[in-house]
Amino acid sequence: MRTATRLACASIAAALAALVAACTDAPAPPVARAAGGTAAAASALTNRVWIRTSPDSPLGSMLIFLSDGTLLQDSCGETYRLSRWRADDPDTIRWQEDTAEIRATVVKLTEADLTLRLDLVSGVGTATYVAATVPYVCPDLPR
Repeated sequence: MRTATRLACASIAAALAALVAACTDAPAPPVARAAGGTAAAASALTNRVWIRTSPDSPLGSMLIFLSDGTLLQDSCGETYRLSRWRADDPDTIRWQEDTAEIRATVVKLTEADLTLRLDLVSGVGTATYVAATVPYVCPDLPR
């Protein structure tokens, strides 16, 4: 039953991302890219599911930067969040989480990997991600 629930949740998240992307007429925001990167690298950030590999993150944490400026955040054990994101320049992106604005510097961006340096109230942190492969199912949560 847990596997079926996880598959349903993953399907819902993917459908929600597609629905949001399809239903908007908003212009796409500038897209961040790695320093010295190309337009091809810029397109690597958006409309892709990024799975967090940092050991301190909730299991299955993911980010989806939609080209319409919507950010979908989810994990295997938390409720999803929709917020706005924007690129300040080719290497800096921002998004809102509750009352905090998160500023992130794109340290690495390829078709398969994303590394962000996060400027948080508690200090500077690093978050690493890999592009999700399909199909993807949340790992079993520890009991």
